Amino acid sequence: MSTPGDHPVDLHTHSTYSDGLLSPAALVAEAAARGVRFLGLTDHDTVAGIPEAQQAGAALGVEVIPGVELSTSLSGGEDIHLLGYYVDGSNAELLAGLAAFAAARQERAARILARLREIGLALDAEEVYAQAGHGTIGRPHIARALVAAGYATDLPDAFSRLIGRHKPAYIPRPRVDPRDAIALVKAAGGVPVLAHPFSPGGVEGVLDRLIPAGLLGMEVDYGEYSPEDRATLGQIARRRGLIATGGSDFHGVGVGSPYRVLGGPPVPLAAVENLRAAARSQRQPQ
Repeated sequence: MSTPGDHPVDLHTHSTYSDGLLSPAALVAEAAARGVRFLGLTDHDTVAGIPEAQQAGAALGVEVIPGVELSTSLSGGEDIHLLGYYVDGSNAELLAGLAAFAAARQERAARILARLREIGLALDAEEVYAQAGHGTIGRPHIARALVAAGYATDLPDAFSRLIGRHKPAYIPRPRVDPRDAIALVKAAGGVPVLAHPFSPGGVEGVLDRLIPAGLLGMEVDYGEYSPEDRATLGQIARRRGLIATGGSDFHGVGVGSPYRVLGGPPVPLAAVENLRAAARSQRQPQ
């Protein structure tokens, strides 16, 4: 698992445009202070924070790589997160797809709030949406509202007792096939990468389904993975011909695992170079 350390590449981070605690500009400033020079902003189901991040990056000497993290699931219900790098944030097909993702998130949030009311835990919807600000709504925002209302002691408590999988107010998200998400990323000229790939279903089985659909990379140097896990994933990526990427999955100081440290994972510069090359190839006329 990664420990605090100033590594120059971090390709997996979140801002207030999804469930992170820092604005895009503040995130870039924090990255610069930690020695990060190549930062992937990969907010959940939105690219809205990228212009602010890139403007801050230009002033601070940080190259902000435009990205997105799409929430999908396989037919058996296994959650699959797909990262897209070097996406064109003005692409009409991408924006339409992200609008559908946002609508599904809004509907899911409303159903979770209704379920909470049914079990006697009423939350003010406006306060919940205030937690999300201008970002995409998600369960972390509801968890924060539960803590603010005194219904939970902290975010882990909110998830473990109330809104986590198989808990009283859990609502599954509408299923989006990861192969459709891959097509969406590629339509926007981006490079599709499997995020934090260790899963109950097994990495190899997931790759068997997604590589034929156009998957080009896999997150190897993930903040929460041990050196042994990263070595195993690196071997798989090489054998499968996938670009090896990595990042902290940073959401803010004190959020999530202590191993999600901005600039923590030792991601090689080659990851950026290989993503750039793949993005150029994606945009060449076929």
